[in-house]
Amino acid sequence: MAEPTIRDDREKGRLEAFDDGEYAGVVVYFVLDAEPHALVAVHTVVEATHEGKGVAGALVREFYRMAAAEGVPVVPLCPYAAKWAERHPGEAPVPAEDVVRAAKRQLKATPELW
Repeated sequence: MAEPTIRDDREKGRLEAFDDGEYAGVVVYFVLDAEPHALVAVHTVVEATHEGKGVAGALVREFYRMAAAEGVPVVPLCPYAAKWAERHPGEAPVPAEDVVRAAKRQLKATPELW
């Protein structure tokens, strides 16, 4: 598979991947309200027909690129994103612990969104 086309829908908190126009997967996220702002990855899901093709990795890599371009950290609360970050420390700076705590508080306060 060639690199998927990735589109950010900030309003819905979805970074979506498409393969030849077909929906392939998503990182569901939110923007941390507290200062310093951060992008918080909550779920990474790949459609069964696209598993094993690098879609999840491409999504998480783009998520980190997007955060870097905005000058904010990523808090990888999603298990896949957290494992990806461990495997790619040069691309995935570790967020400050206070930012992680703030992200967990915001997630807990709005479980209906995730």
